Formats: sequence, C-alpha cells, structure tokens
Amino acid sequence: MDIIKTYQEFAQELERVQSLSELENLRIKYLGRKGLINSFIKEIATLPIEEKKVKGKEVNDLKNKITEELENKKEKLLKESQLKETGKRYDLLLPGRKLWLGYRHPITKVLGEIVEILVAMGFEEKLGPEIETEWHNYEALNFPEDHPARDQIACFYLSDKYLLRSHTSPIQIRVMEKEKPPIRIIAPGRVFRPDPFDASHSPVFYQVEGLYIDENVNFCELKGTLEQFCYRMFGNDVKVRFTPSYFPFTEPSAEIAISCVICESKGCKTCKNTGWLEILGAGMVHPKVLENVGYDSTKYSGFAFGLGVERIAMVKYRIDDIRLFYENDIRFLSQF
Repeated sequence: MDIIKTYQEFAQELERVQSLSELENLRIKYLGRKGLINSFIKEIATLPIEEKKVKGKEVNDLKNKITEELENKKEKLLKESQLKETGKRYDLLLPGRKLWLGYRHPITKVLGEIVEILVAMGFEEKLGPEIETEWHNYEALNFPEDHPARDQIACFYLSDKYLLRSHTSPIQIRVMEKEKPPIRIIAPGRVFRPDPFDASHSPVFYQVEGLYIDENVNFCELKGTLEQFCYRMFGNDVKVRFTPSYFPFTEPSAEIAISCVICESKGCKTCKNTGWLEILGAGMVHPKVLENVGYDSTKYSGFAFGLGVERIAMVKYRIDDIRLFYENDIRFLSQF
C-alpha cells in the first residue's frame, strides 16, 4: 500500500485524459467498488490498531483528493465540450460589463415606512381584493346610487356588478362584516380612478386607510393619532392643521395639512404660497356605515383616515410630478 506512488500514478493518468468517457474509466479504476481505494480499505482491516489509524487517515485523504481532482477535471472537460459545440471563445480583452443593482422603488419605501409607523402605533395591516362590488365600494360607505359624491371617487366598471376599487375603504367594510369591535386596522393597497395622467393625478395609485372602532372613541383620539403619525413621518418640527371637510362616510370630517417642509411655511410653488400641504383626510365614522355592517351605532363609535402614498412620497422627497414614479427611468429611481 504505497499512498504516494498511487497518487503520482493517478496524477499522470489524469493528465492524459481527453474525454468524459476516459475520465469515468479512471474514476472506476480508483474509486469504483473494485477500485484501488477499496482494496486499500480492505487491506487496512488486517493491520494492527495503531497502524489502522494512521493508514486509515492517509487512505481517506487520498480518496478525497482524487475525488476533488476528478470533479475539477470533469468541469473543465464539460466547458471545453460546450465551447466546441457553440463555437464560442472567451475574449479576454473584452471590457467587463457592469452589474446593475436594483433599488427599492420610492413608493415601496414610503408605503413600507407608513405601514411600519402605524403598526407600531397599534394598527393591524389588512389586505383585500382589487376587484370589488358596488356594495363594498359605495353603498356600505354611505354612497347611495344617486349620491353626487360618487363623482369624486369615480371608478372603472368591469360589469354591472363588479368594478376596480377606487379606494381601500372596502377592506374596512369587509373586516367589519367579519369581526366585532374593537377593531384597529390599516388597509394599504392599489386603487384605480378614471383620472387624467398629469403632474398631480394618476389613474392608478396607492392608498393607506386606517380605521378604529370601539366604545367611546372620540375626535381627540383621532387628532392625537394623526398628529403623532405626522411627527414620525416628517419630523417633530412640523406643524399639523385640521380644517373642516366633507366625506359621506365620516361625520364630522377634516382635511389634515402639515406646514410646508420645502419652504418652511414661507410660501412656494409646491404649497401654492399658502405654507401648508394637505396630506390626508379623516373623520369620525358615520353612524350609517356602522349600521350597514351590523354594528350598534349607539354603542360603538370610531374614526377613519386615508392618505395617498404618492402624495406623501412627493412631499417627503420634494418631487413635483407624480408621473416620475411610473416612467421607470433608472436615473430617477437610482436616487432613492
């Protein structure tokens, strides 16, 4: 059992191998069931215990080394075979190609940040279908068929029964239909409206809506929740303003604005020289909505709010055209 001589003979034979079939024959000769390595192992069994340990390690090392070199040779022969079949050759003088790394889209980043802030404040994330019924998209939210407010959130109809949701409020209705208060959820997702595609509108955009239903919920809780959200999203120096508004599904309702983070409330093109930027709408859930899902409106109350993710991203990153998010220009996306 000459380990060194055996390896030298193997190395010489491996050098002469020119094909995969020759390589397989060599493998069988050394590693096969009746190969040299197995004969060495049988021979070890007859040796004294001390010699067994030494020779056993030597034979095992030889086997591992032969196996590794056979694999390396096989890989080399396969590459050579592939090159012959395709007729291709490596051009070592060809300049290397840069590996382009992907970036998280700014909408994805801002959506994740919004959800993270609200989840940390105790809200649970809920998702729902993008194809909805009129009941979930309009009627359950206090939009009767002839209600003029339907024009404000018009939608794409797919049939007489189904449409593409124009806001994520239907998720709130679906959750309330299945669960009993207390409910504290947010509903992020993509929505669709037949709006023109211009600097401030898009027919497809993202929303995050929030809902809190329980006993004795009041407007002060709504105000405190949204103020804290604005501070965490835009910084503690930002000012928050509530102004009366109207939504069919909330009463009373409010528009929430923050002091312009671009001009520091001095007045600029982005805030239309008002010093304020509207970022979301909110209000106390209308009793009719509670009754539509089977809740006792004399026992339960709650608040709801909604914001556009693109709007928040435009304010946060000082972007003046919503179309930039959807043009897939790598020069724009790589900045984030």
